[in-house]
Amino acid sequence: MDDTSVVFIQGLHYCLFMTFRLIYAMAVLCLSGLLPVYASSFSGWVTDPGNEPLPGATVQLSLEGAVQATVTNQQGHFYFSDVNADEFQLTVSFVGYNTVTHTRATTDSSYYHIVLPPESRILQEVTVEDRFQQQRKREETVSVDVVGADYIKLHNSGSLMQTLRRLPGIQAVNVGSGQSKPLIRGLGFNRIIVAEHGIKHEGQQWGADHALEVDQFAHDYIELIKGPASLIYGSDAIGGVVQLSQRNAPPPGSLSGSVNLLGRSSNQLLGTSAHLEGRKQRWFFSSRITWLDYADARVPVDSVDVYSYRVPLHKNRLRNTAGNEQNFHFSLGYTSRQVTSRLFFSHVQQKAGFFANAHGLEPRRVNTELYDRSDRDILYPRQQATHLKLINRTMAEWGNTRLISETGYQRNHREEFSQYVNHGYKPPVFPDSLNFPSYLERGFDKHTLSANVRIRQHLSEQHQLTLGTTAEHQDNSIEGVSFLMPAFRQWLTGMYLLHEWQAGASLRVSSGVRYDHAFLHTESYHDWFPTLGSYLQRAEALDREMGSFSGMLGVNYHRGATIVRANVGRSFRVPLAKELAANGVNYHHFSYEVGDATLNPETAWQLDMGVEHTASWWSVHFSPFVTWFPNYIYLNPSHLFDFDYGAGNQIFHYTASEVLRWGGEVALQGNLTENLFAELSAEYTYSEQLSGDKKGFTLPFSPPGSLLAGISWSPWRSISAGDLRDLTVMADARFTSAQNRIVPPERKTPGYQTYHLGVKGTLTLNRSSLNWNIMVNNLFNTHYLEHTSYYRLIGVPEPGRNITISLQLPVDIIAAP
Repeated sequence: MDDTSVVFIQGLHYCLFMTFRLIYAMAVLCLSGLLPVYASSFSGWVTDPGNEPLPGATVQLSLEGAVQATVTNQQGHFYFSDVNADEFQLTVSFVGYNTVTHTRATTDSSYYHIVLPPESRILQEVTVEDRFQQQRKREETVSVDVVGADYIKLHNSGSLMQTLRRLPGIQAVNVGSGQSKPLIRGLGFNRIIVAEHGIKHEGQQWGADHALEVDQFAHDYIELIKGPASLIYGSDAIGGVVQLSQRNAPPPGSLSGSVNLLGRSSNQLLGTSAHLEGRKQRWFFSSRITWLDYADARVPVDSVDVYSYRVPLHKNRLRNTAGNEQNFHFSLGYTSRQVTSRLFFSHVQQKAGFFANAHGLEPRRVNTELYDRSDRDILYPRQQATHLKLINRTMAEWGNTRLISETGYQRNHREEFSQYVNHGYKPPVFPDSLNFPSYLERGFDKHTLSANVRIRQHLSEQHQLTLGTTAEHQDNSIEGVSFLMPAFRQWLTGMYLLHEWQAGASLRVSSGVRYDHAFLHTESYHDWFPTLGSYLQRAEALDREMGSFSGMLGVNYHRGATIVRANVGRSFRVPLAKELAANGVNYHHFSYEVGDATLNPETAWQLDMGVEHTASWWSVHFSPFVTWFPNYIYLNPSHLFDFDYGAGNQIFHYTASEVLRWGGEVALQGNLTENLFAELSAEYTYSEQLSGDKKGFTLPFSPPGSLLAGISWSPWRSISAGDLRDLTVMADARFTSAQNRIVPPERKTPGYQTYHLGVKGTLTLNRSSLNWNIMVNNLFNTHYLEHTSYYRLIGVPEPGRNITISLQLPVDIIAAP
C-alpha cells in the first residue's frame, strides 16, 4: 500500500470519526427537545437458565389497568421509559419457555434479571427457526430466514452454501467437489453480500470458479435476507445478504468445547473441527481449528464430452479436482450490562485443483498416467486462496440508545497456477527476468479496510431512529502470465437514516434513505511480451467517481397467527473494476472479456412481499418478488474471436440491459402426528432482458424451478431407548425442472429428480453424549446436471450416491455454576 493510500485512509478514519460525532451531537440535541421527562424507568435482561440471552421475548408491564409491551433486543435486554406507579406486574414469555410473572415495586432495583425455564416438551429439531426467527419475522419487511448450528450439522452437504441450498430461494454455484458460492433467487457474485460479524466478506467473488473462503463449522447461526438490503449494507446487496455470526458469550464460569469428525464417500473427504470456549465473568474467548482433505470427485459416468472431445475417466473420477482446507479462528470478548466488545481473528486457506482435461472450456490432452497415480494429489492447473480477517464488533447501550460499531481488516490472496503455454505472441521460452514465475497464471492480492457505525435511538415507545455510516477502502494488486483486469484502488462511503414506527400493537412501518459515494482508480497495464515489436497497452489508467441514492418503504402487519409484510425500494451496485476495464482471456469461460469504462452504477427497483400463517400444528408462507433493472450489467457475446492471446476465444463485451425478474417461494410444513413432521417447499425465478442485443433472453446462472418434499420421523424424540435417544429418520425428494431458457455460452439443462435419506441421534457414552448423523444424498445414484454448477458448461454431471457421516462430541470441562 503506497503512502498516498495510507494518508488517505488515516484522513478517512478521522473524517468518519468527526462526522459521526457531529451527527450524534445533532441527534442528541434534536431528540432532547422531543423527549418528555418521565418519572422513572425500568429495564432488565431476559435469559435462559444458562444466562444465554433470549432475543425476541415478549415483556408486558401492567400498571393501573394499562398494559405496555415490548420485545427484548439481540442481547436479551428490554426497557420501559414511563413507570410511575407504586406497584406493577411484569409478564415475560418466549416460544419454548414457560411464561414468568412477577410483581414489582418502584422502590426495587431499576434493573431486573429474569430467567425463563424451558418447557418440558421437546420441540421439533428439524425446523430452521431459532431464537432470533420469531423476533425478526415480526420486525422485518423483507424475507428473513435464520438457521442455527444444529441445522448446519444436520444437513451438511459438503460446503456451507450446498448445505443452505435446502432452503427455498437459496442456490449454490458448485466449484469442484468441495467448494461453492451462494445464489439468492438467482443473483450471486457481486449482487449479494456475505457478511461475517457485520463486515462484508471481500474476496474475488466476481469469478464463477472462486469459492467462498469461510469455515462452515465456525458459525452458530446464519441469517439469510432474501431481497433488497442496500439501505443498511450498501452496494452489492441488491439480491440479499448472508450474515454469518457466532453465538453470544458462553455462561459465566464455564469452559467447554467440542470435536467434530466428518467423512464423505463421493470425494473421500476426511475432516475434523475442534472448538474450545470459556468465560470467567466479564471476559470470554472462543477458538476453533478446522482441517479438511478430499480426493478427486467421483461422478456416475465413465467419460465426459468436452466440446465433442471424449474424455475417459479413471474409476469415474474427475482428474485433479482434489483439495484441502485449513482454518483457524480465535475471538476475545468483554461483556457487561451495557457494553459488549469482541475481537475476531480468522485465517482460512483453501487449495483445490481444476479438472485437468479442460482448462476452463478448452479441451486438453494430459498425461493421464501421471494424474491417475493418485486421486488425492493436487497438480496443475490448481488454485490457492488465503483469507485473513481481523474484525472488532462493539455494542453499547445506555437508556434508550444503542451504539454498534464494526471495523475490520481483510487480506484475500488468490493465485491460479498452470503450466506455461505460449498462446498468441508469447515467447516459446518464459524469460527469467520477470518478477513472477512461469507457472503463476494469475494472481490477485486484495487488502480491505472497513468500518460501520450506527446509532439506534428510541424516540418513544412507537418511534425508533437509526443513523448509520459506512466506509471501505480496497487495494487490489495483480501479477501473473495472463491478464484479465488491472490493479485498482476503490473507496466507498455511505450514510443512511432509518425510521421505524410501531403504528400499533400489530403494525410496524419502516422507511429509510441512503446515499453512497464511490471512487475507483485502475492502473495502466502493458503486456510483458512484445507484439510485432511493441508492448501493447491492455488497460489505460481510469478514474471514475460515482454516487447514488437508495431508499425503502416497508410494512409488517401481524394479527394472531398471521404475518403480512411488503417492501418497496430502490437499490444500487457500483460497477466492478473488471466490468469497467477488463481486456483479456478468461480461460474458465473460454471467453475474451472487454470492459466498458462508461458504465453507470447498476440500479434496481424492487417489490418484495410475504404472507405467513402459523397454526397449532402447521404453518405456511408465501414470498413473491418483482425486480426491474433499468441497466443490468452482464457479459454480451459478440460475433468476433480473439487469436492474439488464445486459441480463438469468443469476445464478450460488458454492457447494460433492461431486465425484469420475478418469482417467489412457498413453503408448507406441519406435525402430522406427535412424532411425524412433513414439509413441502417450492421456488421459481423468471428473468428476461427487455432491451439490447439479447432482448428476450434470460440471465446467466438463472436457476430452474424446483420443489422439495421432506418428511422426518422421531420415534424416540422425548424418550430414551437405552443409551440411544433423540433418534430421527429423514427423507427428502427434490424435483427440478428443465432449464431451457439460457444465454450463451450456457447450454440447456434437463430436469431431474433426486432422493436423499438420513438418520441422526445421540448416543450416551459414560457421562458424555455423542451426536451422530448419517446422510445419503442422491440415493439412487442418478446421473444429472446442475444448471448453476461451474462445470455444467463442459457437461460434467453432479456427484453420484454420496454418504456423509458426521460425529460431534461435546465436552464440558468446567460446567457453569
